Amino acid sequence: MKSTFSLFLFILFVSTNIFGQYTPYFQNYSLSQYNAGNQNWGVSVANNGKIYVANNNGLLEFDGFKWEFFQLPNKTIIRSVLAHQGLIYTGSYEEFGYWEKNRKGELIYTSLSDLLVEKVSLNEEFWQILHFKDSIIFRSFSNVYVYKNGEVVKIYKQSPTPTVISCNISGNKFYVSTLKNGVFVLEDTNLTPVINDPFVIDKRMISIIEYKGDLLISTALNGSFIYKNNSFMPWDSEINELIKEHQFNSFSLLKNGTMVFGTIKNGIYITDYEGNIKYHINKENGLINNTILSHVLDDENTKLWVGLDNGVAYIDLNSHHTFYNDYSGKLGAVYDIILYNNTIYIGSNTGLFYINNNDDLQFVEGSQGQVWDLTEINGELLCGHNNGTFIVKETNLEKISNFTGGWTLKKQPEKMNSFYQGTYAGLVNFKNSGNKWVASHAGETTIPIKYLEFEDQHTIWVAHAYKGVFKISLDKESGKVKEVKDYQNKGLWSNYSVRVHKIKNDICFKTNNGWQKYEPLLDSIVPHNLLNKNFGNDANLISESDSDLIGIKDSKNQINFKSLTNEDYNLTLTSNFFKNRLIVGSEKITKINDSLFALALYDGFMVIDSKNYYEKEVLIEPVIDKISINNELINLDTLKVIESPYNKNVSISVSSPKSNGHFFEYSISNLDSIHWFRMDTDKLDVSNLNDGNYTIRFRAANSSGDTSPSKVINLKILPPWYESEKGALLYLIVILAVSILIFTLHKRKISKEQQLLEQRFQREQEEILKQKNIENEKKIMQLKTESLENEVKLKSKQLANTAMALVNKNESMLEIKNELLQNKDSFGNYWSFKKLLKKVDNSIGHQDEWEVFEYNFNQVHEEFFNQLKSDYPHLTHKDLKICAYIKMNLLTKEIAPLMNISVRGVETHRYRLKRKLNLENDKSLTDFLRNIK
Repeated sequence: MKSTFSLFLFILFVSTNIFGQYTPYFQNYSLSQYNAGNQNWGVSVANNGKIYVANNNGLLEFDGFKWEFFQLPNKTIIRSVLAHQGLIYTGSYEEFGYWEKNRKGELIYTSLSDLLVEKVSLNEEFWQILHFKDSIIFRSFSNVYVYKNGEVVKIYKQSPTPTVISCNISGNKFYVSTLKNGVFVLEDTNLTPVINDPFVIDKRMISIIEYKGDLLISTALNGSFIYKNNSFMPWDSEINELIKEHQFNSFSLLKNGTMVFGTIKNGIYITDYEGNIKYHINKENGLINNTILSHVLDDENTKLWVGLDNGVAYIDLNSHHTFYNDYSGKLGAVYDIILYNNTIYIGSNTGLFYINNNDDLQFVEGSQGQVWDLTEINGELLCGHNNGTFIVKETNLEKISNFTGGWTLKKQPEKMNSFYQGTYAGLVNFKNSGNKWVASHAGETTIPIKYLEFEDQHTIWVAHAYKGVFKISLDKESGKVKEVKDYQNKGLWSNYSVRVHKIKNDICFKTNNGWQKYEPLLDSIVPHNLLNKNFGNDANLISESDSDLIGIKDSKNQINFKSLTNEDYNLTLTSNFFKNRLIVGSEKITKINDSLFALALYDGFMVIDSKNYYEKEVLIEPVIDKISINNELINLDTLKVIESPYNKNVSISVSSPKSNGHFFEYSISNLDSIHWFRMDTDKLDVSNLNDGNYTIRFRAANSSGDTSPSKVINLKILPPWYESEKGALLYLIVILAVSILIFTLHKRKISKEQQLLEQRFQREQEEILKQKNIENEKKIMQLKTESLENEVKLKSKQLANTAMALVNKNESMLEIKNELLQNKDSFGNYWSFKKLLKKVDNSIGHQDEWEVFEYNFNQVHEEFFNQLKSDYPHLTHKDLKICAYIKMNLLTKEIAPLMNISVRGVETHRYRLKRKLNLENDKSLTDFLRNIK
């Protein structure tokens, strides 16, 4: 059991140790977080809580959640910054002016140096900006400029000007300190000398404040002096020699008299009004850089913002809890802390350490390795170690047990000098007799035991990491293990990661599924409803359970102190204090005394003052920084309802600079129900919403479940264009246009159809006329054909008649010839007979008659002779004649007279003709000739 020290020792501990080595809570911001230059020359806090930093690369803005970066038009270094009444004044190289948010939330720069009649001197840089009365004053090393009522006045108008080192406001006076000309007071635009003592020449005065009716003047390298009755006396204080040594660079005075000194070489010092050091924060205990370029207090004097040569830091001056940090790497992960004989001992994974009178961390030789437990017993400090158990005697160790892994050591009830320890090898019994410790194994149990509690003098409950819990009965005489009973099947919810505690005489178990307790009457394990309700199913007890105040770590990584006797007591530490520094699975809170507790961390520990009840972190209603629709910013000052076109992305950026340890939540509703969702960043992107009216609420929240009042924005998603009034008008126009188009097209179609019908009718008429013409032509042709046929028939008849006439004529002539021949002798004149006979012969075969016949024949049978002559060119004139006669269907006996040959001769000629025409015997010559056209 940890010893309880007297209030006197606690006060002594606090006054001599805590303030010398320990620090309030602070947080570093590295270059990788704010993404700008490394050096930060000035810091200012705006009325709305936003932090503005003069950075090597430009202006930084921090709203407690995110960093933003802005550059000057000429992209020069910003050396100074002042946030005042909504404007952010900055000074840089040959330039000074102010930044202001426009209606869209953008930070816009306006130059003031352009207002000067005389331009800023070459190579002049502005290192300091202060607000005094109704003026803004800019200081460079060569001059002072006063901006008032829209005008800029240059104080030193003649050359050479003195070197101005600093400006300070104290007691309603504005002090201007120079390097060689002393100190002046600025009144309106005039300088009045107040200190012109040679003592201050080349002293580089950094700060001047009214101090106890006099002036406290602090210099960069010569320390601080009290200026009283026109003389200088060194300030008798603890801080004075330190700021000489480490080059003093910046100063602040809190309303409660606390002083802040920033140095170039060794971080920042916080003192009381007398200059006694309360805290020293430098790189050794966690500050990111030792060079303090600037610092500023917020309006409440609770937060100190520090501009460093490589980063930015925030220090919580209102914190009731302090930290011991070792960033040398020696300490490692801390597992236990104890105050023993007014000395802090620290057990870590690298060994045992203590803090000496000079506040230095010292290693206890021979302790290298894992330290699990530090316990004070009867005025002696026992150290449970990976290699065994030791007695700590100031800076030396004495081994009293070889049993490795001393996790926890508990006193056996009602026995003065008997203790049991949970080790890697099970239970070990320690007895102290005659100032001598004897350690022996309790027997039987060989399982590792990290957690153990006594139910009574002879009953111990132990927990195994993977096998549940066991009830061990001890022999009353020997103290050895008599019986081990396994309770994993007696109602235990889980066998894994079980912890055993004794709370208000109940044996309690923390399992993965919640809290349970042992019920002796049932000899089983049952749910512990009270602890599940008060602590939570996921909460772990990380302190000793034999105290009224116990420490609980919940599922949100918060640590809550609960009182077993006072339900109203509540002390909560959010995870911001120890983010990523808890030793997961081995978290431990050690009681230092009645009001102080120590929380083990990586590389140190946190000292918790339980007298200061939990004060809720400040959560302020968010403000709207920017609103954009499809990446186009909109005005913020005239909007009651945000109207967004359909299917556009709406981005809303919020901030709550005065909130602490917060994140943002939002809800979107157009119904009665409100559901809150956590935002990963400060910006909410809304898209794919249906058209209609929505209420968007924003609030700041923290891991404790606390929330700020809500900021409400009304968002109206306009209907898609096809559902809007414009869409309706467009529809009407389209309908009219389509109607006109349809009407026009229909009219054109009808006209075209009429034209087509007319053309079709015309074609049909033409076709009808054509058909009629064809029919008429056919009829004409038919008539012509009939006429021709009739003509042919007529000509055939005429031809036949001609032929018959010839036949008859020839026959008559033949009869005449025969009669002449028969009466030959009747002619007395032979020559007359011959002459007459010759005329008869000529009449029978007269050529002219044949030509007439042939002409008439051709008229009836066109091309008949031509075809025969073409196909059968060897046919004779006589052959052609007989062919013509056969074509006319003349009989052989009718042909013979025409040919003037006998019938027999005709047949013979027919036979020969058939051969000339290559006709077979069975082929008819008559048919052949008829088929020739």
